[in-house]
Amino acid sequence: MYQSNRPRRNNSPRNGFRSRNEGSFNGRPVRSKRPVKKLDEALFINNAVLPQVQEKVNKSTITFQDFALDEKMQRNIIEHGYKQPTPIQEKTIPEIILRKDVIGIANTGTGKTAAFLIPLINKAYLDRNERTIIVTPTRELAMQIADELTIFSKGMDLDKVLCIGGSDMNRQIKRLQHNPHFVIGTPGRLKDLIDKRKLNLSLFRNVVLDEVDKMVDIGFINDIKLFISLLPQKRQSLFFSATVTDKVKGILDHFVQNPVTVSIKRQETSEHIKQDIVRIGKGSNKIDVLHDLLTAKDVEKVLIFGRTKWGIEKLMRSLEERGFKTVAIHGNKTQGQRSRALDQFKKDQIKIMLATDVASRGLDIENVTHVINFDAPETYDDYVHRIGRTGRAGKSGTALTFVE
Repeated sequence: MYQSNRPRRNNSPRNGFRSRNEGSFNGRPVRSKRPVKKLDEALFINNAVLPQVQEKVNKSTITFQDFALDEKMQRNIIEHGYKQPTPIQEKTIPEIILRKDVIGIANTGTGKTAAFLIPLINKAYLDRNERTIIVTPTRELAMQIADELTIFSKGMDLDKVLCIGGSDMNRQIKRLQHNPHFVIGTPGRLKDLIDKRKLNLSLFRNVVLDEVDKMVDIGFINDIKLFISLLPQKRQSLFFSATVTDKVKGILDHFVQNPVTVSIKRQETSEHIKQDIVRIGKGSNKIDVLHDLLTAKDVEKVLIFGRTKWGIEKLMRSLEERGFKTVAIHGNKTQGQRSRALDQFKKDQIKIMLATDVASRGLDIENVTHVINFDAPETYDDYVHRIGRTGRAGKSGTALTFVE
């Protein structure tokens, strides 16, 4: 445990950081947050296991060449650097190829994006009449899926449209008029396009609902039910979620038919992540403590999570006043700002990114050495997704949570 007794610079209880509702998500109102219940500090402490030891245990004997995929698809997989499928890819790709409905229960970072993209791209390449819609909770995750789709479909002449808030809707409408093979979008923007009669879901015989629990949690359950009601009865439905609550089960009942369920059982947090708390001693200043952490030698690339967009903005200004170069992602940023920030962080042009939980799911960012929870997460599920940004691809990482 890291404990600081540095004196505060002022007398405010949290250096002016207020806990406020995130406000809106993709331009739509979000349900009010429940009063934050403090989580048990013991949940944030765990020693890491050496990555090389774990790799030997989990190694699969199946390769992508064992799947019934077109030669071009196989080539793109190899060029992307994929050699052996992850457990969810190994279990779901054959079922999707057989055109079965699939329920995938898996945490973020298990490779589920490729698990549904690879067979659906292969399907569209073999039959140009096949069209797929992919619904995901955040703009960043939608963009990441679109990027992966571009890589896996190289040279296959498949068109896609990214339909997310914060981007030019008229341009998206023009692209939709060409009947793209893939539409990837967030619920808010897709609903707007449906209301304007620019998106006809009856044309899509393949549908993916990704991170369903997150979409339900942030208030899109009615939009999801609407989408399902507008889809054709004869379709292939793929459903991915980290958890299945009662509300999520209600969606499942109307979405899939005779599904194959694949559940990847693993511990909630990666064994490659060293987890610890940073106790803020009486009279200490959180910004001072964070400053000390960010100047440590082993902190090379860090993602800092806060609870609110206002708090993140204030924290970013405080760090920049101290000479740190930072970027931030939250609901008040334009899509262009969010995209540039993520790109700079991914390319290591800036080594510190601040974010609300909008960045806690699905984002695959290489070589994040540390995740710092400047504000403790509201739920343990939020915690799991936050720290899942480090310790990826067999590498070790560190997660630190501030506790007062």
